[in-house]
Amino acid sequence: MNIRPFADQDLADIVALFTDSVHQIASKSYTPEQLATWAPRSPDLEQWRSRLSGVKTLVAESRGVLAGFISFTSAGHIEFLFTAPSFSRRGVASLLYKAASQRLAASGVTKLTTDASLEARPFFESQGFKVVGEQAVERNGVAFRRFAMAGPP
Repeated sequence: MNIRPFADQDLADIVALFTDSVHQIASKSYTPEQLATWAPRSPDLEQWRSRLSGVKTLVAESRGVLAGFISFTSAGHIEFLFTAPSFSRRGVASLLYKAASQRLAASGVTKLTTDASLEARPFFESQGFKVVGEQAVERNGVAFRRFAMAGPP
């Protein structure tokens, strides 16, 4: 598995991975309406380009295939951590998290935060994160449940 910085040519693959991951992995915890709102099947690539421009992103590749990605702020907030469904439960998220947390710790960050989905919460708990609050968020009139979490780098 190769971990490297995001490059502009990765954008379409990252968005496709995100969409597939939400619709296949998160489908256990969210309704079809929630999934369609969270990850539209026809995503706006320019909106994604804008979202990723404000964070650092690392990608994991296996034999040239995108296996996952993590995006985080320089202050230690993890914005995205997703793996391709075909790489689920194969250690990709752990590798990405470790790479990001090492970079953040080296830059002096002492606490990491994230807003975890129902599916992501157990992963972050396994990394030492604790729930600091349950959140009810709304996107386009659709409500979602997630968790504000904090943990060590």
